[in-house]
Amino acid sequence: MSHLYKHLRIHQVFGANTDVGKTIITTALVRASALNNNHVFYLKPVSTGAPQDADDEHIKRHAGPQKHLVDTHCLFRYGDPVSPHLAVKMASEAQGGLKVSVPSDETFVGSVAEHIRKRARIASGPGHMYVETAGGVHSPTLSGTTQLDTYRPLFLPTILIGDSRLGGISSTISSFESLLLRGYIIDAILLFRDEYYRNFEYLTQYFAERGTHVTALDPPPPRLDSAENIANTEKYYSDLVPDTLKGDIFTALEHLDKCHARRIEELDSMPRRTLDAIWWPFVQHGLVKNEKDVSVIDSAWSDFFSIYDASSGQTSPSQPKSLLQPQLDGSASWWTQAVGHAHPTLALAAANAAGRYGHVMFPQATHLPALQLAERLLQGPGKGWASRVFFSDNGSTGMEVALKMALRSFIVSSGLELSSAEKKTLGVVGLRGSYHGDTIGTMDACEEGVYTCEWHEAKGYWFESPTVSIRQGRVAVSLPPALSSLTSDQRTVEGFETLSHVYDVEQRLESPLAKHYRQYLDKHLRTLQTDDARKLAALVLEPIVMGAGGMIFVDPLFQRIMVDVVRDPTLFPTPLPVIFDEVFVGLYRLGFESAGPLLGVNPDISVNAKILTGGVLPMAVTLASDRIFSVFKSESKVDALLHGHSYTAHAVGCQVANATLDLVGKLAESDLWVGAVRKWAHEGPSTTRVWSFWDPEFITSISCLDIVDEAMALGTVLAIKFKDDDAGYASHSAQTLLQSLRLPLDDGSTSAAPGGAPFGVHYRTLGNVAYFMSSLNTPRATIEALEDRLWRLVSGLRHS
Repeated sequence: MSHLYKHLRIHQVFGANTDVGKTIITTALVRASALNNNHVFYLKPVSTGAPQDADDEHIKRHAGPQKHLVDTHCLFRYGDPVSPHLAVKMASEAQGGLKVSVPSDETFVGSVAEHIRKRARIASGPGHMYVETAGGVHSPTLSGTTQLDTYRPLFLPTILIGDSRLGGISSTISSFESLLLRGYIIDAILLFRDEYYRNFEYLTQYFAERGTHVTALDPPPPRLDSAENIANTEKYYSDLVPDTLKGDIFTALEHLDKCHARRIEELDSMPRRTLDAIWWPFVQHGLVKNEKDVSVIDSAWSDFFSIYDASSGQTSPSQPKSLLQPQLDGSASWWTQAVGHAHPTLALAAANAAGRYGHVMFPQATHLPALQLAERLLQGPGKGWASRVFFSDNGSTGMEVALKMALRSFIVSSGLELSSAEKKTLGVVGLRGSYHGDTIGTMDACEEGVYTCEWHEAKGYWFESPTVSIRQGRVAVSLPPALSSLTSDQRTVEGFETLSHVYDVEQRLESPLAKHYRQYLDKHLRTLQTDDARKLAALVLEPIVMGAGGMIFVDPLFQRIMVDVVRDPTLFPTPLPVIFDEVFVGLYRLGFESAGPLLGVNPDISVNAKILTGGVLPMAVTLASDRIFSVFKSESKVDALLHGHSYTAHAVGCQVANATLDLVGKLAESDLWVGAVRKWAHEGPSTTRVWSFWDPEFITSISCLDIVDEAMALGTVLAIKFKDDDAGYASHSAQTLLQSLRLPLDDGSTSAAPGGAPFGVHYRTLGNVAYFMSSLNTPRATIEALEDRLWRLVSGLRHS
């Protein structure tokens, strides 16, 4: 978690290289802070080399006349003066091969975070803390991960110690950019004033243009024999940090204090400014009563937001809390997160493409990121059926493109000669509760509902769908009233041993229920075919789960038979083009790359977005079969698909998408996934096995609670439907029931937040449905912590 305290300014000190004077300049800062009557804390998380030469010992020795105000500490100490990752290895070798435990990044960061929390509690009055790293910005920590990535969950404001030596201009700028790419706040750059190389002159001007403060300090004397060296060094510090409290080091200190105060002031003002300036999506502003209802996100890392909580600063002085609190991103930021927030691989991919291309025109052109992405998508979710990839900017636009493709394809393939007025009567077949986006065309492909607008004109017919869920611990397929009459008025069809049996679509195709589905769809579609007011031209489905409609898990058998029926030549001489809207469910959100293999049929057109770019920036792709593509191909320009937007195939988005798919491909073989699949292994035949990151016993248990109507989980998605007589999107029941989740549970229970802090949960609801979503790499410990929170909360609720 990030740390920010009103009474304790904290800065992390990075070096542009090893031996650039990091400890010397930090000592000067510590000494100056103490002379200003601040309680000063110095932390060296890891030290290598002889104890008497350790940096924390140097700080103690030269803390100055106010050294009683200085607290120094080292968390991990190793004897060999080498890089920390190698020091651990050499410690093992020194033990005769006896393995020395290597702290994981989580343990290491947790130790630093806990130390900071303890020092915040004992700080009396205003205080300063300096956390000094080892070597350069990319020097490895104990696990071998570079420091920039290891320390990033703490998100401490940074001081960069520049390199005053030959080549130091380059290493300082490179270090600055490495920090910047990972989102660090760089408050100041300090370096020695070398009068020969004069790096400070160039760097002061260079960083002034970038709004970064630079302070140059007099260099220390040459190292001599120990006794004389200590005396000379002490005199150096006395001159550099005079008792008059004036000089460059105090100017730097004042600047750091101002940065700290300014950051808190900015965060404190953001709720009011937001209420005055922002119009949120999907938010009723009339229900946002005050500034406390605004979530101020200072940063994000992995599965967590760092939320500003001004009330934390009003806690007891003996038990101060950080103004920044971790909050689990329980909706994967509207279903976009794939590998967690601020993943360095994706940040570097974005920077690389921005530096190489920016944005370039795409019509009748190509660039490597777009070409590579298109080729891998055709061999991924489009394998075996798709031949072309069309780029757009978001899921709604991708679906607009898909509808244009489908309608034109139907008209041309059917040979119909339609007037302009008749073309406007073309409609789609779909499912009630579906949602394909907020643009006018995609809204018209859905029924009238809460998401539609004044211009909406429903163009099609939407069937009520049978649904899959776990009720009272049993797998159930629930039928809507229109279908229940086909099964002796039973509302629910039960008898499935496991979820995997429900999703074994091929095995179920000859079942009595499949026959009922066929008869029902055949009968109604034949009737619709005789309707002159609306001619059906496409089947549009959100396969497996209809997300925004309420996390409706549709019986896959029903969707499979819908596809079969619209491709039945006895009913549709020209098969209807089939569109799979996989914006939400695609690319492993539900544990599989695409719904086609699970349903046993491929679409003619599919749309992917959200996970595609790892939650970094918007992009969508519409995949199409060669049959669809060929309809638009001719010698006439007006026959082309005349659709596009300024940032089509944005190179940054394509590069990030490629990097995301690389990471996801590795995750599919990871221990995390294998372990999750294994937990669900008893759930049915291996050929159709479905699985989830959520524990099957947890799902079963929570479905048995009195207040829960049903529960369901696939892949990263968990949905809990609460009993509510006023169910629907306008209901606040799920939001109200779970509102305490937003607060950290500080009861001593184990936390899975970075740094081990108690965390709250940021979640979204759809009426009486609460849903939660992990990333594709969320640690099992984090999911278990949320399961525990949910169980303790929901099991204590009673249905009224």
